[in-house]
Amino acid sequence: MVWNRAASTAVWHHSNAYPKPGAREFKKGAPMAVSDHVDLEKFMEGVKKRNPGQTEFIQAVQEVAQDIFDFIEDKEEYHEAQILRRIAEPDRVVSFRVCWEDDDHNIRVQRGWRVQNNNAIGPYKGGIRFHPSVTESVLKFLAFEQTFKNSLTGLPMGGAKGGANFNPKGKSESEVMRFCQSYMTELYRHIGPSTDVPAGDMGVNGREIGYMFGQYKRITNRWEGVLTGKALEYGGSVMRPEATGYGAVYFLCNMLADKADAIEGKTAVISGAGNVATHAAEKVCQMGGKVLTLSDSDGFVHDPDGIDLDKIEWVKWLKNEKRGRISEYVEEFTNAEYHEGQRPWNVPCDLALPCATQNELNEDEARTLVDNGCMAVSEGANMPTTHDGVKVFHDAKIMYGPGKAANAGGVAVSGLEMSQNSERISWNKERLTDMLTSLMADIHDKCVEYGRENGDDGYIDYVKGANIAGFKKVADAMLAFGAV
Repeated sequence: MVWNRAASTAVWHHSNAYPKPGAREFKKGAPMAVSDHVDLEKFMEGVKKRNPGQTEFIQAVQEVAQDIFDFIEDKEEYHEAQILRRIAEPDRVVSFRVCWEDDDHNIRVQRGWRVQNNNAIGPYKGGIRFHPSVTESVLKFLAFEQTFKNSLTGLPMGGAKGGANFNPKGKSESEVMRFCQSYMTELYRHIGPSTDVPAGDMGVNGREIGYMFGQYKRITNRWEGVLTGKALEYGGSVMRPEATGYGAVYFLCNMLADKADAIEGKTAVISGAGNVATHAAEKVCQMGGKVLTLSDSDGFVHDPDGIDLDKIEWVKWLKNEKRGRISEYVEEFTNAEYHEGQRPWNVPCDLALPCATQNELNEDEARTLVDNGCMAVSEGANMPTTHDGVKVFHDAKIMYGPGKAANAGGVAVSGLEMSQNSERISWNKERLTDMLTSLMADIHDKCVEYGRENGDDGYIDYVKGANIAGFKKVADAMLAFGAV
């Protein structure tokens, strides 16, 4: 079923790209008379036909297209140039074999990718993900989303994503190093400081970035800012580990401030226990909120006493140094409860921050959050809420910050790391904190500009606002380049 948030009209110029039996051809000056609902369906039929079985990518395109069709209704130049069609087709998808040797001298083979979606406004920029769930569809969805997210930051960065179906969990340091070196031995051909600058993502933290950067330097004999998320000793930026989680909370603060409210005194449920989740929890605590949950792929912990700053530091140690599971939390803090195989969205709260992975919050869970009084959701992960879950939040008119806006703090600080590398300088924490806070406020304001609905309640559709604001900058750049 196609959910169409707003009825509107649009006709695409090239009938061979979007066959519409019975629809008249779009011409300059001609009124647009075919319903957006029909054209959106036909557009998505084309996306599905060109990308069979790629459900995550199709979902991401659907979520953006339903808003963009409304926005470009009367903008002939976007129709004629087929802008949305072009953005939904990656510039290139590079797939390659990653061959490595484990500690028992067995030859192992994984598949690696780099999806370079769009570089209209700057070099490709986006993370590398190592996880068994990585597929071409997942990376195409992430690269597509990254295009709009990077546009929202206002920084000159295009959209890309990469990764491999490699699981670092349970691997030795030597095995992780050998895999990272093998992955970079192929990837180095496709990246560069003015071409494509990868960063970390799920399963890729400072350790993995270090191994890949070392291999890039060895192969090319060049020291350059080709990766972000590096350690401070070799060109990294302060605030980068905190940026995504902190940014999601800053965006949440801006949403609440628009309603003359704040985090102080409110309860929050957070999913995940990695870098994004723990820093989001840390910032919520610093702002006077009470964090009730954290999770991993095996289940979640609910601590009714609150997961305070000391407990968060323990979780960071558990995940980053011991590389343990969140279930161990209840052994250290005995008032907490562990819920195996479950997600935290049934815990009553004021605020929710999904910070784990895509599609981790479904329609029923979204409805439970709303019924339990949740007033705002800020996404620290990429597309963690399903399409139907988003509709629940929209229909309930609660504050909902989508990932492409709410978690843009991470790539924003990555972009600032690129600037520091280019200038051979390092900015201090205070300056970067101010820049991150300002960037998230600017992103919020862009969403408000294009997302505030007419009506007495002044409801802000942050999804629509983020999609349109992110699209417009990329689309206008593409128009300037012509048919390329």
